[in-house]
Amino acid sequence: MRRPFLLSLGALAFTLGCAMPSSSSLPPLTDRTSDAPRSSASALKSSNQAPGQPLVFQVKRYPDNSTYDLKSDRGQVVLLDVWATWCEPCRDALPMYAQLQKEYGARGLKVYALNVDEDVRAIPPFLEEAKVELPVLLDSNALVAESLLKVRLMPTTFLIDRKGVIRHVHEGFAEEFLQQFQTEIEKLLAEPAS
Repeated sequence: MRRPFLLSLGALAFTLGCAMPSSSSLPPLTDRTSDAPRSSASALKSSNQAPGQPLVFQVKRYPDNSTYDLKSDRGQVVLLDVWATWCEPCRDALPMYAQLQKEYGARGLKVYALNVDEDVRAIPPFLEEAKVELPVLLDSNALVAESLLKVRLMPTTFLIDRKGVIRHVHEGFAEEFLQQFQTEIEKLLAEPAS
């Protein structure tokens, strides 16, 4: 795992992503521990989803274990952040996503934190320490994260349009992503629902 580091120019905090733990379901990739977070719509190729097709999955909600179906948010723009309690950059990213929810929620943005920890007991202390209040979804076997979304770095954030199509993927985290997120969210919110 990588630790956060500081760029001296302008004292800009710049945090790297954490590589996903090894898994037989993930191909060996040379950039799994990339030296810089990537933010690119071209990263859509990492998903099993065919371009332009709506993303479909169901997971459990934390803490009540009710079922969450992504289809229930059709008509909304969804920011889906894949994270884990062992990921240090996630501690910095989640509060920013909570702020985006406050800023754009009334206009149709939904933000979800998709957790891949095997033990859910690690979630409450992490959220309390990070001072984050976001809806948490559980992917304890990382089936959605690894098999469907092909996540390689933590956090990885997906921006999903009103039709359920992944439009932007951001691997890792850097505070400089905020302006890009805002621009992308604004454009997605301006699009019609159907």
